[in-house]
Amino acid sequence: MRIVTWNLNSIRARHDRLIAILGRHKPDVLCLQELKVEDEHFPFEAVREAGYRAETFGQRTYNGVAILTREPLEDVKRGMGDDVDDPQARLISGVFRGVRVISAYFPNGGELGSAKYAYKLAWIKRLRAMLERDFSPAMPLVLAGDFNVAPDERDTKNPDLWRATVLFSDEVRAALGELRSWGLSDSLRLVNDAPGLYSWWDYRMLGFPKNDGLRIDHLDVTEPLRARVRDVRIDREERKGKQPSDHAPVLLDLAD
Repeated sequence: MRIVTWNLNSIRARHDRLIAILGRHKPDVLCLQELKVEDEHFPFEAVREAGYRAETFGQRTYNGVAILTREPLEDVKRGMGDDVDDPQARLISGVFRGVRVISAYFPNGGELGSAKYAYKLAWIKRLRAMLERDFSPAMPLVLAGDFNVAPDERDTKNPDLWRATVLFSDEVRAALGELRSWGLSDSLRLVNDAPGLYSWWDYRMLGFPKNDGLRIDHLDVTEPLRARVRDVRIDREERKGKQPSDHAPVLLDLAD
């Protein structure tokens, strides 16, 4: 089973790239973030013509997540299902071939100390609470998406520079660690310990040509899936060419 996650940074801007990725990688499951459109404006027909079904949780201009699958997705859930009044469309999940797949777009956080940063930390705590309430680390589960957190120094070229930001502060990395302590493992680190593997590069300051990036897109797995992880890789080629997203897709291959 191949599960791919990609922050495409606008379905309208990256429509053709999306269809090309479906053809090139042939994922069984594709988790998308930052659709930036309401559900009625998602290209369902083009996705069907490419051989996929789509479950979406869209929002105008900002956020928006989706899961595309070759077969119907079961038990689809949108949002965290808690009592928090949160209008931001950041999470969708469903069951595919017995595996619960969650497509999540973690908040960026703006600047340290800001209201957006407080929302980010609270959102991560809410996600941990949702996992505890609705699921079990003993079930096959993949948490995929743009986490907007680089876990450790291997995941950034300039850790001292990024440590003063919402993507790599000690506090936000500790929050990710607390989330993962529920029972999640970073699938890429199960197969590759190398530094310098990045999934996001700032459009500014020649971030991609200099490979000055961060690994903030992840596919975390629960214990039942650890032994099934065969390969995890980042598709750097997708970051090249005309009008790319600032994120590259990450591919997880699981043994059936």
